[in-house]
Amino acid sequence: MESSTKSALINTFQQQFGDKFTTNLTLRTQHAHTQTWLPNQPADGVLFAENKQMVIDAVNICHEYRCPLIPFGTGSSLEGQVNAPQGGICIDTSRMDQIITIHQDDLAVTLQPGVTREALNTALRHTGLFFPIDPGANASLGGMASTRASGTNAVLYGTMKDVVLNLEVVLADGRLIRTASRAKKSAAGYDLTHLFIGSEGTLGIITELTLKVFARPEQVAGGVCAFPSILDACNAVIMTIQSGIPVSRLELLDPLQIRACNQYSKLAMPEKPTLFVEFHGSATHVKQQAEQFAAIAEEQGAEPFQWSSDESALKQLWKARHNAYFATQLLRPQAQAYVSDACVPISRLAECVEQTRLDLEESQLIATIVGHVGDGNFHVCLMVDPKDAHEIECVEAFLARISERAISMEGTCTGEHGIGQGKQAYLRKELGEAVDVMLSIKQALDPYNLMNPAKIFS
Repeated sequence: MESSTKSALINTFQQQFGDKFTTNLTLRTQHAHTQTWLPNQPADGVLFAENKQMVIDAVNICHEYRCPLIPFGTGSSLEGQVNAPQGGICIDTSRMDQIITIHQDDLAVTLQPGVTREALNTALRHTGLFFPIDPGANASLGGMASTRASGTNAVLYGTMKDVVLNLEVVLADGRLIRTASRAKKSAAGYDLTHLFIGSEGTLGIITELTLKVFARPEQVAGGVCAFPSILDACNAVIMTIQSGIPVSRLELLDPLQIRACNQYSKLAMPEKPTLFVEFHGSATHVKQQAEQFAAIAEEQGAEPFQWSSDESALKQLWKARHNAYFATQLLRPQAQAYVSDACVPISRLAECVEQTRLDLEESQLIATIVGHVGDGNFHVCLMVDPKDAHEIECVEAFLARISERAISMEGTCTGEHGIGQGKQAYLRKELGEAVDVMLSIKQALDPYNLMNPAKIFS
């Protein structure tokens, strides 16, 4: 964009939105924050939208000036989704944080995109309902829909694609559309709801969501179980899933991650491959599930599975799991953490994780393995010195191998982080000509490439 056009654009935003719009460099930089080694690429200005009309007005201005728009929720994405490599305007929806209606009888809730998952669960507390999708970070629900977020409960409750009933979206030309009704199912036309879920802001900006919520289980119980090797732990996961045990959470932490969690969270777990497990249901069913899992774990040489329904103990356990990223950073305080993920069919999980572990050993990289292994998804958190060119080269080669390994096993290069800027090289390897269909949809809905450009596609 020419400097004169950019100046006119900035003046228009300042006149239209006043102090809700800023060009402050610190705020612009914060809104391009990305937990990768990708460079911080700030937008030219940030609009703090407070309602859908502000979003529509902003999109119309950007459409007139042919200016890129970068939607922003809380900035917790991991593949550079909020960077602005072509400049433009960042639209921050965090102030659109109202829960519009709790449809208690229908097990649904309608809300604005800036509501976070923790805020939603606080609001639901008195209803006996809860929202289960838990990516770890207190992400905004609009951002979670945009990145098709997942997390620790996905093995039982699914991912964002399974809980979104409908969306309200502002398109690149300023049109406001609703993708579906509030009914639990529909055969009316194209499934536009799922088109926007996972589109990473490249097709439109979400201004409202209706989500499924769930009844709180009668009892929640869980615990940890240490194994002789990662292969044994993964085989226990496979047998648990194939046995049909309705486990709600099934998380793997490798020995180095356990060491980090012990140091950070002041725990004393054995430094062995460990599964964090949780069950939801009636007291009778939870006991049966725990006993079935304990028998499977014993077959794989695990230490005795100690489980409990004590709420405070479970909170401590899952707090340690959610703090795994920060715990890993303490292993190499001067380095930068970079997390990559992959997902494979459950039958290939043990093979993929074991090959990845051996790859890390041979590469001599400092990294932990942790994952939502109940659905075949695992993460590698690498501690990288961004100033060491050789180390960066080794890490990039490793990341290519882990993505290609997952794809070769009929899996995906990203189970929940998305493509963003960081994984574009693997998208066509995974999906082939389907990428051309995606590009056709992008061109049809956003012919001027204004919506979060240079994300998903190069």
